[in-house]
Amino acid sequence: MTDQSQGFVFTPTPPQPPPANTVGVVGWLRNNLFNGVFNTILTVVSLFLLYLVLPPLIDWAIVSATISGTDRTQCEAAEAAGAGGACWTFIKVRFNQILFGFYPEGEQWRPVVTFLIGFAGIAATAFRFAGKRWLVLFLLTLYPILAFILLSGGVLGLAEVETAKWGGLTVTLVVSVTGIVASFPIGIALALGRRSKMPIVKSACVVFIEVVRGVPLISVLFMASVMLPLFLPEGVTFNKLLRALVGVTLFTAAYMAEVVRGGLQAVPKGQYEGAAALGLGYWKMMILIILPQALKLVIPSIVNSFISLFKDTTLVYIVGLFDVLEIIRVSTKDANWIGFEKEGYAFAALMFWVFCFTMSRVSLRIEKRLDTSHRK
Repeated sequence: MTDQSQGFVFTPTPPQPPPANTVGVVGWLRNNLFNGVFNTILTVVSLFLLYLVLPPLIDWAIVSATISGTDRTQCEAAEAAGAGGACWTFIKVRFNQILFGFYPEGEQWRPVVTFLIGFAGIAATAFRFAGKRWLVLFLLTLYPILAFILLSGGVLGLAEVETAKWGGLTVTLVVSVTGIVASFPIGIALALGRRSKMPIVKSACVVFIEVVRGVPLISVLFMASVMLPLFLPEGVTFNKLLRALVGVTLFTAAYMAEVVRGGLQAVPKGQYEGAAALGLGYWKMMILIILPQALKLVIPSIVNSFISLFKDTTLVYIVGLFDVLEIIRVSTKDANWIGFEKEGYAFAALMFWVFCFTMSRVSLRIEKRLDTSHRK
């Protein structure tokens, strides 16, 4: 018989490792690429398409590409030998023009310094440190003035460079950064005005937003470039770059207003009531309580608008400005470089992708850092 006084002793089974096909590379492939019949078919089709596209693309862009020399001779020799790859010599020779347009060669350090300061400042805002508030204030107020002085010159011993000589990536960044920085506060003001209880303010904001959103950007630029001078007194004119900046800013502000309005509507009503219960006035309630929550909710949409603006800057050619895409197009019309459009547009696509992807990743980092939803 069993000795009941000794009782039953439970010995737990040691934990077993998970099945080998659910972890590691095999597990990742099963969960992400082959987790069903439909996804398996999509994966196989995608791999087949990549097999068709990637090898010839890598061969053209890297393996058989030519980068040596200073003219098309090396590229033609390589093509005659059967290599037939990309002629990056064209990009190497035209690189300064793609970046700076017709900016004087001896003064090209000024755009470089200007954009290095801007990029360093924007990158620094993604980190936490003391004095960050002052850095943001500098970027929004003093930096645009400093950038204008550095690029234009005419003071502090800097040689004056007319905006007609600006071009390439310099114009693209000037238009996009100015449009982003200037349209953001204007868009917020328009969004608040559209939700205002004052009929005149609300009507003016609604009319502006709906009219501007109802026409394409190219129409706004055309109006700013061709039609606006017709309504000005004789002898009064504005720089065409300034006209383009105003048109781009107002166009982006109209879209930004609707994005911010969506964020304001998403803030719970209790937040408004709580702020009112604290005795806060309208502007304190908006600045301290409502707007921070609203803007945090619409960060993806705001960045989406900025990315769209960056790509739309290619339309400034309508007012005679030589942005990076227009510079490349003009360069390919040079008798010495006819037939190298593929290299030029491929380089432009890569350049735009780098900037747009960087903006996307920075927005994800900011969104993740500001996330207060306590999700796990």
